[in-house]
Amino acid sequence: MLTHSDEQELSEINVTPFIDIMLVLLIIFMVVAPLITSSVKVELPQSSSSAKSDENKLFILYINENELSLNDTKLTLNELIPSLKAKSVQQDELIYLYIDKLVPYERLASIINELKNGGFHKIALATQIKNAP
Repeated sequence: MLTHSDEQELSEINVTPFIDIMLVLLIIFMVVAPLITSSVKVELPQSSSSAKSDENKLFILYINENELSLNDTKLTLNELIPSLKAKSVQQDELIYLYIDKLVPYERLASIINELKNGGFHKIALATQIKNAP
């Protein structure tokens, strides 16, 4: 006499290899993603306080001693405001400035003045957090 288990085989999909592959892909993306985010190297000044990250930051200006870059697009100070307006940046959006610590203060002041004259008044300076002693 046949029992219930003999009449019908239970077929199940083994998901263990699928989960293993997904975990490996997740680890790969977690390692690679930070490497892609910034292609311009700047040495930021250090700060002892940590600021909350703003999820609405859309446009970042990278400044190095000889160049100004808006989202990896090199430009001059005179091209800054037209470039922001061409990218449809709203004047009330927060603009983060990543300033190399070797950039002279006069250059930083001229960039901030240019942004304010263009109507962009929400400006934040990015810093690195100092390591605790």
